[in-house]
Amino acid sequence: MPSQSRERLLDDHHPTAVRHRLATPVKASTLPDTVLGGIDGCVTTFAVVSGAFGAGFSPQVALVLGFANLLADGFSMAVSNYEAGQAQLAHFASTERTERQHIALVPEGEREEVRQLFRAKGFEGELLEQVVETICRDPEVWVATMLREEYGLSVDGINPLRSALATFIAFLTVGALPLLPYAFSGLDVTTQFLTSLGLAGGVFLGIGMLKSAVYGLPAWRSGLRTLLMGTAAAGLAFATGFLAQGLLGG
Repeated sequence: MPSQSRERLLDDHHPTAVRHRLATPVKASTLPDTVLGGIDGCVTTFAVVSGAFGAGFSPQVALVLGFANLLADGFSMAVSNYEAGQAQLAHFASTERTERQHIALVPEGEREEVRQLFRAKGFEGELLEQVVETICRDPEVWVATMLREEYGLSVDGINPLRSALATFIAFLTVGALPLLPYAFSGLDVTTQFLTSLGLAGGVFLGIGMLKSAVYGLPAWRSGLRTLLMGTAAAGLAFATGFLAQGLLGG
């Protein structure tokens, strides 16, 4: 490990730095929503383009279908993401109310739950009883401990509106790229499709590599995996359009 990295880690783990970090509320990360929205947006529009090309539709039809799907699917995905976040918050609130009722009605039973939870972590004897007493002394700490330790629940980082906006913006921005060649009427149909294919492939590869860089994963492996998934979706759409055109045309 480089000395500079070690020195930075030591600074980050100084008692003052640790106290400040733990006292700072966890901010909601929009990266997962952005990555998901971007990939889904690109897959959606390029699948429409591929299906239209396979079916022999005109570029104008491909453009209209692409933008219609881009707006409708982007909005639908953002709403779904928002509702998912709201459901998480509602579940947390419901469980919190239940725990407060249990503490009020059967405090000794809830103390025993705390005792067993921390016994499973290796606490024993007098130290275990001190931990139980300390936690149960403050009702807010007691409830928070039960929510996290018994149910694995936390609202840290959950922001439904921010997640929905990040998803929608990424979906529209990235999803519009495969449609750009169809905005230039001077290009022939094959060139438009191949250019759209190149843009979509670059997006899939780039998003996968960006995701890997953020999370410390192998860049090319993640990029190629995302590229393959996007290509598979487009291939299915193209085959469907081609077969449908053949059947209906026949």
